[in-house]
Amino acid sequence: MFPLLPFPSPREVIFFMLVLSRVAGIFAALPVFGGKVLSTRIKALIVLMITLVCFPALSVTLPQMPPDAFSLALLALSEVMIGLTLAFITQIIFAAVEFSGQIIGMQMGLTISSIIDPSRGTQTQIMSVVQTLFATLMFLSLNIHHMFIRAIMDSFKVIPLGGWRMSGELVNFLVMRTADVFIIGIRLAAPVMVALLLTTVALGIMARAFPQMNIFMISLPLNVGLGLMIMGMTLTIFFHVLEVSFGQLSAQVNALFRLMAKGG
Repeated sequence: MFPLLPFPSPREVIFFMLVLSRVAGIFAALPVFGGKVLSTRIKALIVLMITLVCFPALSVTLPQMPPDAFSLALLALSEVMIGLTLAFITQIIFAAVEFSGQIIGMQMGLTISSIIDPSRGTQTQIMSVVQTLFATLMFLSLNIHHMFIRAIMDSFKVIPLGGWRMSGELVNFLVMRTADVFIIGIRLAAPVMVALLLTTVALGIMARAFPQMNIFMISLPLNVGLGLMIMGMTLTIFFHVLEVSFGQLSAQVNALFRLMAKGG
């Protein structure tokens, strides 16, 4: 009836909204784009533009049309869950970075200071914010966000519309990836942790040998200065651990595709 319109039928409109739901799910949880740095209008515009670019290139079979609005909402929710699950594995790495920053800040004696994290709008230790900014630069420099844009297109080839399902294997995979928060976090904080632990032991020995010495006043600036110096000297190790972690995302995304697809 209206051949000039981009969506000639209500079926095409529903198809577009389902694609939009999957793209919105990814960008709602993807680091940098999913935080509070970008305004909601900008994020909505990015999601809409990416959907408009991807939509004409998709050649997928539409599922059976839902009989009512509630079934349609559940179908759209399943598409959002696909996007959220894909972006979740990247959030694990950034959670590990924040965890390592909290460990370092606690050992350096910076727990009493906290600032507003611009990406989340909450109070966070200053070392967590610094390391999160480093991780964000690494995320963008390695073009990990491009990988997720490609994953949007690939997901429709593996997981059809309405094909998401929750399985025991998928839950086990996500639980195992969640454990990486502690593993990666300890790896990132290990150099500073070891150095400050040895410093604490040395100060403890000095406190026993020289009771008149005010160890507390000496330890505060010493821990901060030594911690910053060790962080600067081991910055290449920090970026190497992040590079290895980001490099594993491609295989993890493929594993998620297999687990979320029907019969995976």
